[in-house]
Amino acid sequence: MNGLPGLYATVMKAAVQTQFQYRTANYAYMLGMVAEPVVYLVVWSAVAESRGGSVGGITAGEFAAYYIVWTLVRNMNIVLTPYAWEDRIQQGELSGMLLRPVHPIHYDLAFFAGWKVVVVLLWIPIALVLSVAFRPTFDISALEAVVFLVAIWGAYLIRSLLLWALGMITFWTTRVSAIYDVYFTAELLLSGRLVPLALLPAWAGGLADWLPFKYTFGYPIEVLAGSLSTRELLTGLALQAVWIGFGAALVAAVWRVGIRRYGAVGS
Repeated sequence: MNGLPGLYATVMKAAVQTQFQYRTANYAYMLGMVAEPVVYLVVWSAVAESRGGSVGGITAGEFAAYYIVWTLVRNMNIVLTPYAWEDRIQQGELSGMLLRPVHPIHYDLAFFAGWKVVVVLLWIPIALVLSVAFRPTFDISALEAVVFLVAIWGAYLIRSLLLWALGMITFWTTRVSAIYDVYFTAELLLSGRLVPLALLPAWAGGLADWLPFKYTFGYPIEVLAGSLSTRELLTGLALQAVWIGFGAALVAAVWRVGIRRYGAVGS
């Protein structure tokens, strides 16, 4: 196998093999990731029951469905963060990556994509336990299942590209933490990660429609756990494609300018 397809196949295979070697550590990590949505689930389920069974038209069973799907989408959205870029610049790791024959982003995309195979397999028993404990309400059509399979990978690409672009700020400064914290706060509030977007004020929901965060968390979750129309399902995929194109263009532009300024920093 030659070219990028061969590279992706090889790196993904290596990632799967590596992560299975550390499956206990991966499970511990995933349980840490699951703790966040379980807290949200318990809180919102309690609120729904105290208000006669629903909040904003969302029942306790629908909250359970939302946050159980959330656990999968959250783990699918684990990508290279800007913090890793600080290490790459400070330790000179990027210098070695530049000697490879293809753009470094392809190695990151392939490695984390391979990791997702392990993530999904480890997630299944966790989802079963959560389903028994919280009794989610699901009504999934064949179209929704297919759209979800596309949407979770679209979410992965959007978040990968945007955080890669953000990480390249380290070409200009060796500390990107503060900037990433601002980005993360906006993502937390406007993605559907903290609370379903349907419960946000109208102005916040309208703002979320124009930002990429919704299409990395809220949209793929609602594909399975919500009641989106066929038009909304397909429009969401189209908007994901737009944000993927935007992210790819942004990465290319920032890389072209930033790499000219690159100088490895020893630690």
